[in-house]
Amino acid sequence: MIASRPQPEIPTPADSSPSDRPDAPAPQPTGTSRWAAARPVLTVLTSETKGWPAAFDRLRDEAELRVVEAQDLGDALPGTDVLLMWDFFSEALADVFDRADRLGWIHAASAGVDTLMFPALRNSQVTLTNARGTFDRPIAEFVLSFVLLLAKDMPRSWDDQRARVWQHRETEDVAGTTAMIVGVGAIGRETARLLRAVGMRVVGAGSRARDGDPDFDTIVDSAELARHVGDVDWLVNIAPLTRATENLLDAEVFAALPNHARVVNVGRGASLDTSALIAALESGSIAGAGLDVVDTEPLPEDHPLWSAPNLVLTPHMSGDTHGWMQRLADGFLANWDRYLAGETLQNRIDLTTGYSAEGPKTAARPTTAEGRA
Repeated sequence: MIASRPQPEIPTPADSSPSDRPDAPAPQPTGTSRWAAARPVLTVLTSETKGWPAAFDRLRDEAELRVVEAQDLGDALPGTDVLLMWDFFSEALADVFDRADRLGWIHAASAGVDTLMFPALRNSQVTLTNARGTFDRPIAEFVLSFVLLLAKDMPRSWDDQRARVWQHRETEDVAGTTAMIVGVGAIGRETARLLRAVGMRVVGAGSRARDGDPDFDTIVDSAELARHVGDVDWLVNIAPLTRATENLLDAEVFAALPNHARVVNVGRGASLDTSALIAALESGSIAGAGLDVVDTEPLPEDHPLWSAPNLVLTPHMSGDTHGWMQRLADGFLANWDRYLAGETLQNRIDLTTGYSAEGPKTAARPTTAEGRA
């Protein structure tokens, strides 16, 4: 438990057992959870840097609540029915997943679920959901800001301002240019709509090629990206990190782009070959880039990206507008209510692909102590 968090005391393995609570059932036989209770057991994985939204206070009345940090997750998992990954970048679950004997639902408070795509979970019957929809508009706006900032040469204007230089120059039009968005899910579609609103032509790149899409002029197969970027002015990566998208934007893709093209990455850092991007920027084979994500975060002080030419860096903040943590909490609670009612959960992830699932599946509250992981 995080002592600094302003909330009533929450039982932890070290300081309580079911018999400590007035409404607790009789002690369970050896080998079952010490936290066994009639209410569903909800474990929240958090960290010292994460806040505790006031909206979560109701969970103390609706669940057997365990709030833990990464080092205590293994002790909290036995008997857990639902796991909320509030510390959504944590990789702790993979090492202790074998201790999840009742786990039926994991919710990631993020759009990406790449840290959860380890083999044991992928091969399980656990329902995985994410925060789909929370970041669509903020990230789309952030992509547009990168496009405008680079097209209007704002970094040079800031440099001139600091140097007290008044130098008139021409900048570029955005309308009439072509953007290719890699990743045609909810965030990609919102981005496509926003870019089209300023007069850009937008094509998509996804897991399969297809025409007739309402948001994209056409969608090409992302596995053949280099074949399709020859007339692209803005290559925007929004794809989640999967085995298929790791290093998807590589030297071959950068070489195939026209030399006036820019690359924008708001997806995952590992989807882009950083060394290849730096080489393309330094050689002038592409005109610039905007990166909100990098393959090592935080970016080390001695990393060559800091000094790469024509590059704008932001610290993984594209989706984080005012109130975003509250929206994440609201999204989980809406699914929590569905869970308690035995209704179909929203924003399910297909464990075989790491993408949004197409078909609904109900993850109702379990009625027995049988393992579900």
